[in-house]
Amino acid sequence: MAVWVVIPAAGMGRRMGSETSKQFLQLGGRPILAHTLDLFERHSAIDHLVLVVPAREQELCRQQVVGPGGYRKLRAMVDGGVERQDSVRLGLRACLAADDDLVLIHDGVRPLFDAALIEPLLAAARETGGAIVGVPVKDTVKVVEDSLIAGTPRRDRLWLAQTPQAFPFAVIREAHERALADGHVGTDDASLVERLGRPVAVVRGDYRNIKITTPEDLILAEALLAAQEVDR
Repeated sequence: MAVWVVIPAAGMGRRMGSETSKQFLQLGGRPILAHTLDLFERHSAIDHLVLVVPAREQELCRQQVVGPGGYRKLRAMVDGGVERQDSVRLGLRACLAADDDLVLIHDGVRPLFDAALIEPLLAAARETGGAIVGVPVKDTVKVVEDSLIAGTPRRDRLWLAQTPQAFPFAVIREAHERALADGHVGTDDASLVERLGRPVAVVRGDYRNIKITTPEDLILAEALLAAQEVDR
């Protein structure tokens, strides 16, 4: 049973306020995307990588990320779609996977994921048929309608979904293709699997596994990366 990783990195980064797409911004002297790829290239449980980037940036990706990184597990680099869900679907179509192979889907701009969680995540996906990493919310969450509070859900039941998210290939492929056929857009890959009536487990993750989307996120990521280097 092989393990594939699909890494969508086709975002424009409008909230970053930079002409450079966020996945190519520098973090610790290297592109953010290079740090992300390293996590899976170096892990013994991972067999194959599929990278999804915009067509117009593939040469840039080769020059700044793929070439310098020498990623031996990279099997394909494919064009991204309009939305993240489209990019993931295109990445899945590029996987030469068996139905029972596991596929991890991980945001290209989450470079600080703790790779020690890969094995527990894979184990949960094998047992349950799908699993994600996530963390409990820290703040009280309000449901707001027309600038008025409409409700306060119980905080002990609320978690923040992160990536990676792991599924058998046949399951996640069906979930994405059915969503396309139904014209449904989900908030993450797990939500598409949930539409099939399938259970998805949650493995407790790490609050440092941030998604870099704003200038403030990049500042925080630099600090977290520096702290990691000190710990080593």
